[in-house]
Amino acid sequence: MIKPLAVLTGAAALSVAATIPATAAGSETPQTTTVCSPSGLQAGLATKVCAERTGEQVRIYGTVGLAGPPSPGTPWPPQQQLLTTLGADSPAGTLTGNVVFTGSTRTVGDLTGTVACDGPIRASFAVASYPWAPNPVHLDAVVPC
Repeated sequence: MIKPLAVLTGAAALSVAATIPATAAGSETPQTTTVCSPSGLQAGLATKVCAERTGEQVRIYGTVGLAGPPSPGTPWPPQQQLLTTLGADSPAGTLTGNVVFTGSTRTVGDLTGTVACDGPIRASFAVASYPWAPNPVHLDAVVPC
């Protein structure tokens, strides 16, 4: 059985059109900008501290990965127990934790907070693993909104 298709005309069409939400012309979603420190060598691994800004919201995190590819024919590096410390003055906070590094790059920590648009972002990331002491990497940057 075929049913006829109703077509809206006149006032009915106008009432349907009025319920469609309007979008503001020129409204934009805030852009996310990420900056990272130069890589540093800690516990035989490459480390960085990064800041990700969206508007006035800032997220601080560290990354740890292999300093380079293993030589051909050598086994993959063994698991490594890492003691990590992520600290920041702006946004303020400190996180310490234990991470098992298995050979692939890991993101460590998650400090979030509000920093004024032209305010400096200061953070550090330290990694230690016996017998290596930490040698923190630092980020001190102004990231525009």
